[in-house]
Amino acid sequence: MPIKKRLTEFLDEKGVKYVIMVHSRAYTAQELAATLHVPGKRFAKTVILKADSEPVMAVIPASYKINLNRFKEVANANDVELAGEEEFTTLFPNCELGAMPPFGMLYGLPTYVDTSLTGEEEIYFNATTHTEVIKMRLADYLQLVEPVIASFAEHI
Repeated sequence: MPIKKRLTEFLDEKGVKYVIMVHSRAYTAQELAATLHVPGKRFAKTVILKADSEPVMAVIPASYKINLNRFKEVANANDVELAGEEEFTTLFPNCELGAMPPFGMLYGLPTYVDTSLTGEEEIYFNATTHTEVIKMRLADYLQLVEPVIASFAEHI
């Protein structure tokens, strides 16, 4: 089953309200936020890292970057590095490269959310393609995903 359908069926099953927004093709989180006229701190960027060689999902605002040393502490890992695209494409079989939604549990990945993303009422994120975004309540997202929430990102 395509992941977008799996994702929307999951949201529907949980009774979560969301909106799918279609937009012109955009590849970076900051470009998407600008296209949608959404502040970068409300657009969630999904980053795949390797913590002690195991893939993990980190979710940060579009206008932030991950501090790998802080993430290492948060994940209680000896080594943390960005995963190369070739290392994670097979983890997201029905997603366009770089358009993974921030639902690590749908892919068997632990999910970490930076605290800078948690001060907003709504969250926007890629819906598996570079032309679709989902908008939903942040509280619903956090309740569904049950991520580790910690401070590991810094404003660009």
